[in-house]
Amino acid sequence: MDAMTHKATMSAADPVTFYGTEVASRLLLGTAQYPSPAILAEAIRASGTEIVTVSLRRESGAAKAGQSFWQLIRDLGVKVLPNTAGCRTVKEAVTTAEMARELFGTPWVKLEVIGEDDTLQPDVFGLVEAARILSRDGFQVFPYTTEDLVVAEKLVSAGCEVLMPWGAPIGSGRGLNNPYGLRSMRAHFPGIPLVVDAGVGLPSHAAAAMELGYDAVLLNTAVAKAGDPVRMARAFAAAIAAGREAVIADPMEVRDMAAPSTPVMGRALLGS
Repeated sequence: MDAMTHKATMSAADPVTFYGTEVASRLLLGTAQYPSPAILAEAIRASGTEIVTVSLRRESGAAKAGQSFWQLIRDLGVKVLPNTAGCRTVKEAVTTAEMARELFGTPWVKLEVIGEDDTLQPDVFGLVEAARILSRDGFQVFPYTTEDLVVAEKLVSAGCEVLMPWGAPIGSGRGLNNPYGLRSMRAHFPGIPLVVDAGVGLPSHAAAAMELGYDAVLLNTAVAKAGDPVRMARAFAAAIAAGREAVIADPMEVRDMAAPSTPVMGRALLGS
């Protein structure tokens, strides 16, 4: 399927499918840094999301810590995407994923292997290795990666059926730093679900990602740290829906020169 066929088969009402699981909402939401559990719950409801990311560090089997948080997530009826946030080695990421599968009862894992402190850029070498190990062990891996096409090819070869390139460094709110690279990834992988993950700060950033033909957007800080997280969650949901509608509507081509929107044929001419 080429990029044009991909666009032609899209429908605003179509669900997005991750590893055989269909979800109607194209907004994935993180659960960290909210002012309170009550605001988190209200924001999740307002967003309409069906998938939330959860860090294993929120749970502690020995001390029963985090049980109230886990119960809140259960009560909301959303799907859980455990993540390996903060992991910096293959061994740490794999071990965390294994613990998360046991705790949360899902083969899904958002795989993060961080390689650089200032930007929190993925260690793509460790990411590919960890993805291969986890896929072989039955995990369904959602890799947090860059927009590098070579790395993406290796992740697909390692067993990943979803790719999650960053928009910008985690928590930066900068939006889409490399639209060209993201557009190239969409064209190169027309049949694979693509999710922009990290760096999204405004609803307009999310709409732009959807207008590139992406299947979903994952964000956390932009909602959690907003002055009104619930209102911001609604704004992101609306922006993602608008961006999806726009790309299906087949936007006009960008031009270098002006083109009159009013016909000039039949215009009255005044003689001298």
